[in-house]
Amino acid sequence: MTQETAPLSTPAVATVPATRPDTAARRPMRQRAELSGDFVVFLIGMRINRPLRVRSWLPVVQAMPKMIRELEMHPELGLLGTRFAGLTLIQYWRSQEQLLAYARSRDSVHLPAWQAFNRRARDSGGDVGIWHETYMVRAGEYENVYVDMPAMGLGRAGTLVNAGGTR
Repeated sequence: MTQETAPLSTPAVATVPATRPDTAARRPMRQRAELSGDFVVFLIGMRINRPLRVRSWLPVVQAMPKMIRELEMHPELGLLGTRFAGLTLIQYWRSQEQLLAYARSRDSVHLPAWQAFNRRARDSGGDVGIWHETYMVRAGEYENVYVDMPAMGLGRAGTLVNAGGTR
């Protein structure tokens, strides 16, 4: 199941339902997303290696929505938008510095959750695995297109505009 959170600073896109993009009204046109300045794409996911060991992987599943809610309540922390794709979460951040500051902050939900995961992981013997990748994207060095689609991905983190020409 795929789920997206509402854009944090893009009122023009806010009319698309955030939790049910599969049923959202399609946009009968060709569009592209624009985002001013550099930004970061952060992918994070998990793999359930032993499905019957629910006590090992359930806390990991439950931790992420709390972090997303915290970040949505504080847009100054730098999160631009998110999209769940199964057990993978795609995040768009204003900068790597803001992403790392959140990850390391003793005042955020993330650090205690990460510490708890590490404690449980030592005892679980690999019941659940996690991974992440971070990509820095320079202004104008990306391409996207949305044809007859509701806002998705970068289209929810940035601003959708009509697409024309070769870009």
